[in-house]
Amino acid sequence: MADQDAAPSAAPKSGDTKNRIVDALMALAAERAFEDISISDIAERAGVTLADFRDAFPSKGAALAAFTRRIDRIVLEKRSDDLAGEAAKERLFDVLMRRLDAMAPYKEGLRGVAQWLRREPMAALAMNQLALNSMRFMLEAAGIESEGAVGALKLQGLVFAWARVLDVWFDDDSDLSKTMAALDRELARGEKLVSRAESLDRLAAPLRAFGRAAFESRRRAREAFRERRRPHDGDERAHRL
Repeated sequence: MADQDAAPSAAPKSGDTKNRIVDALMALAAERAFEDISISDIAERAGVTLADFRDAFPSKGAALAAFTRRIDRIVLEKRSDDLAGEAAKERLFDVLMRRLDAMAPYKEGLRGVAQWLRREPMAALAMNQLALNSMRFMLEAAGIESEGAVGALKLQGLVFAWARVLDVWFDDDSDLSKTMAALDRELARGEKLVSRAESLDRLAAPLRAFGRAAFESRRRAREAFRERRRPHDGDERAHRL
């Protein structure tokens, strides 16, 4: 007779399964074209079932997004208090170098992902949103504002700059001097563009205020006009009589 008290076989822990899937995806991305990697391939490499994969992620793109969040967490877990007195550019340089350090074990897989994105514009568009979310937190970690119209410019500009830095990093097998020079150059260029955008934003502020005031004035005028045309209770009774 079977032991009725025997515990059922334990299901894999969600966090462990997700990590194994992400690791398997990045390992496979270093070996073959990203579009040739199937979910079954990833599950087999990770040592999980398709059911486990489905519980963890709806697609391999979602697993790639989880990898990005993993890198974000590694960077964000380290505080930057020692750079509090540095200029914004230096603070961001340090944060992004920490990001490269976190990405280093997955360099070949990331190269494969980057090549795939060049071949798949729709996937690149989706990954752009993912990159924007990551760079928002990189700016926050560096103590740099990322809200409003200028903030949106900073974010998208940083995403493009980061892609150019990665192109250098993929082929930089030395002491990262080329990568650091590229990052410094991109941040300096971005700093100039943001400075111009902030100046334009300050110049446009009075115009925006005037536009809001004019819009509000027109709105109140329309409401007053509708109120004058609306029949009052006494007028309605007189009309009925």
